[in-house]
Amino acid sequence: MENLPYEIAETAHAMRRSFDRRAATLGVTRAQWKVLFRLTRTPGLRQVELADMLDVEPITLSRIIDRLEEAGHVERTPDPADRRAWRLQVTAQAQPLVEKLRELAEQLVAEAFADINPSDLNVMRGTLSKIRENLCAAEAVKKAANQ
Repeated sequence: MENLPYEIAETAHAMRRSFDRRAATLGVTRAQWKVLFRLTRTPGLRQVELADMLDVEPITLSRIIDRLEEAGHVERTPDPADRRAWRLQVTAQAQPLVEKLRELAEQLVAEAFADINPSDLNVMRGTLSKIRENLCAAEAVKKAANQ
């Protein structure tokens, strides 16, 4: 059991590394594809919200957004509720790139989960979900105890 967290982390790392190599053929870095995927799923995020979701410093994200904006993949629009903030959108020009990244992700998933019984994958999905629930509950208890 003591090696299980390590094995989970190493598996996630191997998947990220494999995807990074594939995405690099399209000229996209890990940081960039993470931004594009997140904004595709949740358009209109403020930069500070996106930085929090990606667990990066706002200044770091700002530089990534600058590069994506220069390439025409992301646009900043003023936040109507806060003139100091920007809302982020993936541009129409970026859609072919995002689609290619999705295809790479689908290929990676197919390769990674080849020859694994779908019922085993469902059990694993449920188990991982329960682990996340347990961790969130533990954090909530600690937070409540410190207040």
